[in-house]
Amino acid sequence: MYDPKGNSREKTAEAVQFTEAMPPDHLRGVVHRFLELRTDAPLPDDYRFHALPDACTYVIFDQSDTRIAGITKLRASAEELSLGRAFHYVNIRFLPGVWQQARVPVDYGLVNAPYHGDLPLIAVNKDLATKDFAAQQAILIAFVERLVAEALVIANPITERIFQNIDDIFSVADMAEIADLSPRQLQRKLKETTGFAPHDFLKVLRLQQALTGEPSLSYADQSHFIHSFRKATGYTPGKFAKKFDV
Repeated sequence: MYDPKGNSREKTAEAVQFTEAMPPDHLRGVVHRFLELRTDAPLPDDYRFHALPDACTYVIFDQSDTRIAGITKLRASAEELSLGRAFHYVNIRFLPGVWQQARVPVDYGLVNAPYHGDLPLIAVNKDLATKDFAAQQAILIAFVERLVAEALVIANPITERIFQNIDDIFSVADMAEIADLSPRQLQRKLKETTGFAPHDFLKVLRLQQALTGEPSLSYADQSHFIHSFRKATGYTPGKFAKKFDV
């Protein structure tokens, strides 16, 4: 099954805490994880957050300024974002393809401005701000349940089938066959639901496979893996492993 590694933390940043929590069983078809990223104390320098491409959609709540929240996702390459010297974020990581972006569009990159959309993100953010991460999860669960009830988040049978057979996918043609779609149908469906063309979606899946297992399972050879990894993250695998925890 698809288990994205959505971020990497600098090994020297011991004062930065990253915590993940599983959703309840009835939401695991749409939510991958609930996340908290925060500093214990102000850092000596600005923190560079290395966000890995994972094709997921995030709802982000900035606990340092409850006016700031939003819906976002990354492109098919990693992004390094400066979070400053003190920060506190609580996020929901939705599985690829479940967010109904035709109804509520997503942005790319980190949310850094007050939210003015129709969802109650500011009210949720204010409610989160008075509680620790363990207590916050009940609020996040209730919010996701509301999104599901309003059909703003819907389980995606196409991506689910792809994830269930991820170890057997080596090309876009494999992906189309497993999804029981023609290449043209796959192109349209993936673009509509994930925002990715099949080729870029496959690149993200391969990178995630390489981060969790043997690279040769996802790439034709070692040199291809190194080239693709560097293109996606900006680092060779060796330099990335020395600098970051995933």
